Amino acid sequence: MKLTILFEDNHIIAVEKEAGILSQGDSSGEPSLLDEVRDYIKERYNKPGKVFIGLVHRLDRPVSGIMVFARTSKAAERLHREFAGRGVIKMYLALVEKKGALPSDEWVECEDELVGKRGYSERAGSGSRNVRTAKMRYRLAVSNGRYALLLVHLLTGRKHQIRAQLSMRGMPIVGDETYGSGERLPDGSICLHAAYMGFRHPVKDERVELFSEAPRRIAERIEADDTIREKIISSLDNFS
Repeated sequence: MKLTILFEDNHIIAVEKEAGILSQGDSSGEPSLLDEVRDYIKERYNKPGKVFIGLVHRLDRPVSGIMVFARTSKAAERLHREFAGRGVIKMYLALVEKKGALPSDEWVECEDELVGKRGYSERAGSGSRNVRTAKMRYRLAVSNGRYALLLVHLLTGRKHQIRAQLSMRGMPIVGDETYGSGERLPDGSICLHAAYMGFRHPVKDERVELFSEAPRRIAERIEADDTIREKIISSLDNFS
C-alpha cells in the first residue's frame, strides 16, 4: 500500500484512502490504513516501540478519499470533540445513476430518519428502534447522458448515510449494489469519494483545508475538472 499524504505535522497526518482498504483493522486480519499510517510514522521518524495513531473518523471500505489521523493523544481528544460537535466541514463526490433532471444551481436539503441494521441502513418505520436523524445537502456538479456527479455536504455522520439517502431519492451511487445500483465495479468499490475536509487544527491557531481529486473510477465516467474544486470553495462561506 503506497500512502498519498495530503498534510503532515507533529500533531496530525492526513492521507488519501484507496477504495477497498479498511479504515481500521477488523477480525479478518487484513491490512488497514490505520496500520499503514502507523508503520509509516514508525519508519520515517525511527520511533521505538508502539507508535500512537489516533483514529478520529472512518470511511466505508468501498469509499475513497480524505482521512485524518491524530499523532498525539491530545490531538486525538480535540479532534474527537470537533468531529462530534460538527465543527468539521466534509464534502463528498457521489457519482449516481441519472434519474431525470436535477436542479443545477441550488443545494437540496435532505433529512431522513434512519435505522441501522447489520451492513445496511434504511428509512425508519413507525415501530423502529434506535432511530437517528440523518441530514445532508447535495448539489449537481455536472452530468452527462448516463450519470450525474453530485457534490454532497454531510451534516451528520450516520451509518452509510450518503449511500442510503441518495438511494431513497432514486439516485443510487454507481457500483453500490447494496443500495440499488445496477452497475457493479470490478474491484467492488463504489463511486463515492471524500473530496474536501476543513477543520480547526487541534493545537495550532489555524484552519486546515484538504482537497482530494476525483479518483479514476469517477473521472473515467464523467468529466470532473477544476470546476469541482471551485464549487467546493464557493460553498464554504455558507457552511462555516
